[in-house]
Amino acid sequence: MNIREQGSKNIGATNVSRLLGKKLGFLTFLLDCAKGYLPMFFAGLLLGDTPNRHVIIALCGAAAVIGHMFPIYLGFKGGKGVATGLGVFFYLAPKVVLISLAVFIATVAATGFVSLGSLLASAVVLPCLYFFTEPTWKLLLASFVVVMIWVKHHENIGRLLKGNEKSFKEKKV
Repeated sequence: MNIREQGSKNIGATNVSRLLGKKLGFLTFLLDCAKGYLPMFFAGLLLGDTPNRHVIIALCGAAAVIGHMFPIYLGFKGGKGVATGLGVFFYLAPKVVLISLAVFIATVAATGFVSLGSLLASAVVLPCLYFFTEPTWKLLLASFVVVMIWVKHHENIGRLLKGNEKSFKEKKV
C-alpha cells in the first residue's frame, strides 16, 4: 500500500493511523519525532563547547523540519511537520512539550480533530518558551517551526472553518 495514494495522501502519522492502524501510526509518529530531535542532539554532542554552537543546532532543527515537509525523494510532497517539530521542541524545552501534548490530547479528545489539536498545541509553544525565559535562538527556531506547521495546515484550516474537516471520530463539524 502506498499511503501517498490513499486517505489524505499525507505521509504523516495521522494518515498512517487511519489506513494501517494505531500501532503503525504511533511508530510513524515516534520516527518523525526522532527526525527532529536526533540531528539537534548529535550536533550538540559533536560541537561540544564550540562558540555559537546554538546556531548550527538551530539550523539542524530547521533543516529537519524542512526536509520532512519538502523531501526531494517524494517530489517535495512531505508531511505537515507536527511530529518532526515536536522532536525539535523536545530538544529545545522538554517541559514545554508536556504542556503542548496536554493541549493536543485535550483538543483531540474534545473535538476529534487532530489538525486542530496540532495547531493549538503548536500555538502554545511560543508563549511557553517565553514564559520559561528560554534564549532568543530557541524562540526564533520555534517561531519558524510553528509558522511552517500552520502554513502546511492551510487546507485543514479552511476545512475546519467550512465545517467539513475529517474528524478522528469520523463525524463532520
